[in-house]
Amino acid sequence: MTGVRTRFAPSPTGYMHVGNLRTALYAYLLAKKNGGTFILRIEDTDQERQVEGAVEVIYKTLRENGLFHDEGPDVGGPVGPYVQSERKDIYKGYALELVERGKAYYCFCDRARLDELKRVQEASKLPPKYDGHCRHLTPAEVGEKLRAGVPHVIRQRIPDSGSTAFDDLVYGHIAAPNDSLDDNVLLKSDGMPTYNFANVVDDHLMGITHVLRGSEYLSSTPKYNLLYEAFGWDIPIYVHCPPVMRDAHQKLSKRLGDASYEDLVEQGFLKEAVLNYIALLGWSPGGERELFTLPELVQAFDLAGLSKSPSIFDLNKLRWLNGEYLRRLSPEAFLALAEPYLRRTVTRTDIDLPALAALVQTRCEQLTEIPEQVDFVEALPDYDPELYCHKKMKTDRENALRSLQALLPVLEEASDWRLESLQPAVFALVERMGVKNGVVLWPLRVAVSGKAFTPGGGLELAAVLGREETLARVRRGIEKLGG
Repeated sequence: MTGVRTRFAPSPTGYMHVGNLRTALYAYLLAKKNGGTFILRIEDTDQERQVEGAVEVIYKTLRENGLFHDEGPDVGGPVGPYVQSERKDIYKGYALELVERGKAYYCFCDRARLDELKRVQEASKLPPKYDGHCRHLTPAEVGEKLRAGVPHVIRQRIPDSGSTAFDDLVYGHIAAPNDSLDDNVLLKSDGMPTYNFANVVDDHLMGITHVLRGSEYLSSTPKYNLLYEAFGWDIPIYVHCPPVMRDAHQKLSKRLGDASYEDLVEQGFLKEAVLNYIALLGWSPGGERELFTLPELVQAFDLAGLSKSPSIFDLNKLRWLNGEYLRRLSPEAFLALAEPYLRRTVTRTDIDLPALAALVQTRCEQLTEIPEQVDFVEALPDYDPELYCHKKMKTDRENALRSLQALLPVLEEASDWRLESLQPAVFALVERMGVKNGVVLWPLRVAVSGKAFTPGGGLELAAVLGREETLARVRRGIEKLGG
C-alpha cells in the first residue's frame, strides 16, 4: 500500500473523547505503517458548539501521545488551510457548481416552516426528512428570491429512485434506498458549510485515501458518495470503526459521567497505558500479547484486525494494564511520577521516600491510589485490635500479643535498621518460637500500619518508618492488646 493519506478531523467542542482519540490513533497507525501522511484538520463549521481552548486540547493530546501530524493548522502543508472556517469560500464555489449541475438546489424555507414540518412528522411517527418543498422552484422563482435577499440554504438533490451503495473495510457492502435519504443542507444561510459537505470537499482536495471514522457515519456515507459521484471524484476507502460502549446498551458519554482522556490521566493512568488500551478497543493484534509501545503498534497494526462488534470500555482492564506499565518503570521513573501523590499524605522528612515508592510500585494500579495506600506513614491511625485476628495467618489477639512482646526486644537490639539486616533477626525469632512466619509478621504489619492492606509487609514497612517510629508503634500495639 503506497501513497496513504489519512486524516483526523475533530470538532473543537471541548474534551478529547476516548472514541476520538482511538480514531486519531488508528488513522496515525495506518499512515505510519504504510509510510504515508497523517493530517490534522479542524472541523469548526458548527460555530455554536465551539469551546474556547478546545483546539489546544487537541494539539496537547496528540502531542502527549506521540501522534505527531505531518500536515495541519500548526505545522502547515501543501493543501491548507487546515481549519474549515478558513476555507469558507472554497465550499461556496463547489456548492454553486453542484447547483449548476442539477445536483443541489436553493432552499428558502424558513425556521417556522421547518419546525412545523418536523412537528407533523413526529405526530405521524414519520422519520424526520425535508419534504422537497423547494426542489421544483423554477429558475425565475429562484432568481426572484435571490434578488430579494430571501435567506436560503443550498441542499443536496438526492435521486428520487434507485439506491446508493458503498463498500467498507469493516462492515462490508452496504446499500441504502435513495428515497430513505434526506436532502442534506450543504451550505447554511450564513455561508458556512455543513459537516456533510465540507468533509467530502476537504477529503478530496487533501487527497485523503482512507477515511477512518466512527460507525455512526455509516448511514450518511451513501449521501457522501452521491456527492463524490456528482463531482466525478474518486471515492476514498472507508474504514468505519465500531462504537466504544460504557455497557451493552449505552455508548460512552461525558454527560453520563464517563471519563475523557484528560480525566483518565487525572485519575492516575499513564498516557502510554491509556493509548495502549484504546488501541485494543475494537482491534485485535492476534495472539495473546496486550502490551504495546506506539512504535510496536505501528508495526502490528492491520486493518484486518478491526472488529464490527461494539467494544465495552472496561475500567478494570485498564487498571490492570496501567499496573503493568507502572511496574515496568525504573525505580527512578516511578518515584518521579509517584512523589507528588506520596507527598499528599507524607510530609515527614525522616521517611525513606525512594524505599516507600519501591513498595508502592509493586502494588499500585493507579497513581491516585497512592495517598490512601501510604496515609498511615505520617501518623498511625486508630485501629480496632480485632485487626490482629487473621484466620489464614492463624493469629488471634492472644498470640498476636505474644508475638509483639517477643518481637519488641529483638527490634530494640537491632543496630542496623536496613531490611536485609532486620530479616535474619526476625526470622530467627520465628524459628525459636516454632511458629509460621505470619504469626509474627502479621501482628507486626498491623502494629506499624493500623491497616490490613499495605504496600509491603511488616518488615518492609518497619525499614521505611525507621527505628524509633517502629518501636513506638509496636509498643502501642502491645498496649492495645492489653500488654
